[in-house]
Amino acid sequence: MATFHGASSSSLSSSINQCAYHAFLSFRGQDTRRAFTAHLYAALRRNDINTFMDDKLRSGEEISPALHKAIEESAISIIVLSKNYASSRWCLDELMKILECRKTRGQHVLPLFYHVHPSEVRNQTNSIGEAFAKLEERFKHDQMKLQKWKTALSQVANLSGRLLGNKYF
Repeated sequence: MATFHGASSSSLSSSINQCAYHAFLSFRGQDTRRAFTAHLYAALRRNDINTFMDDKLRSGEEISPALHKAIEESAISIIVLSKNYASSRWCLDELMKILECRKTRGQHVLPLFYHVHPSEVRNQTNSIGEAFAKLEERFKHDQMKLQKWKTALSQVANLSGRLLGNKYF
């Protein structure tokens, strides 16, 4: 079993046994849902890793409370950071909740940098910066929220993760 951010295999195993989901997938649907994330989800399921993906929401269910509950009930959050991730308030709200659970519940977090570099996420530059600029325009009236999202992006970029995609190989 892989080790996530200083957790031993035994501590990860015990936290998994106490959770409704082994893993929660956070991703920007338009970037990765039908390609990378679909393959990742299938691989996790093939290995008997009970994974929450937003397609598990029931019709008519409120999105934010249901996603927050799924995050809280997961042992690991896997965040697929892609070029348009920072253009979605839903993704950034999920990210803030994931980082809160990491801090308060000891949840394990694995960032996957899909065709983006951690420094782009940390500093909101290049495609991540362009995506975040779209969000800044829509939320210019809420500077506190924008600052929280920027902080969350910086925090996740400082975690040990994996670089994926041709851009940085």
